[in-house]
Amino acid sequence: MKWRLGLLLFLVLIAVALVWTRIASVRHPKTRASKPFTDLGVTMPLNQAGGGVAPVQAYEVYSALYEAPMNEPLAFAEDSKTDIPQVNGSCLRPAAPQEHEMTDAFVAANQQSHRWEQKFSIAQGYRLLPRAGLAQAQTCLATHQRDAAQCADYKQLRYVRFLGVPGFDHTHTRALVSVIKSCGGECGSGGIFAVEKTEGKWQRSPASDFTRDCSWMY
Repeated sequence: MKWRLGLLLFLVLIAVALVWTRIASVRHPKTRASKPFTDLGVTMPLNQAGGGVAPVQAYEVYSALYEAPMNEPLAFAEDSKTDIPQVNGSCLRPAAPQEHEMTDAFVAANQQSHRWEQKFSIAQGYRLLPRAGLAQAQTCLATHQRDAAQCADYKQLRYVRFLGVPGFDHTHTRALVSVIKSCGGECGSGGIFAVEKTEGKWQRSPASDFTRDCSWMY
């Protein structure tokens, strides 16, 4: 009699445990592992060699953005360069068809690096730095002009700017552009932002979720 009672009690305890486990699993479902984001640097590398000269309309866009005089000399790297930070896969958040169009065009335009020429219309003037000059300028910035003789040509320089090739929509009145400001080594900042042509003049578009996550600092 006692062993039957003990067996019954044991079976009841097992049943209660199974029911409790079932209830707990319903209340607290297992969280699925998030899908890893694809490394864009591997699947979609940017700034590869062989892009040729930069497109003509790109000069109009950047000339307008640097129209206002600055209290520092302007120096641009001769080779275009951009980056698309991976914020949940990509910092860009296109929603409207036009934004998707600009995103695709921007990525396509910057898969290869292009060469800028002396075609910007910037009243205060600017310098284009070829690779050798770029390396020296960045060294001088990183060392705070420690070598006075080697850095004489760059002593007033605060940043070297790397420009990305714009990605235009089909109307060529809106575009994505990018600027990376390097002050040498791991010093600098950058961003991708939208611009639009209004009354014949290029200017930055109002802030939106499209490029909100695309600004960064080193």
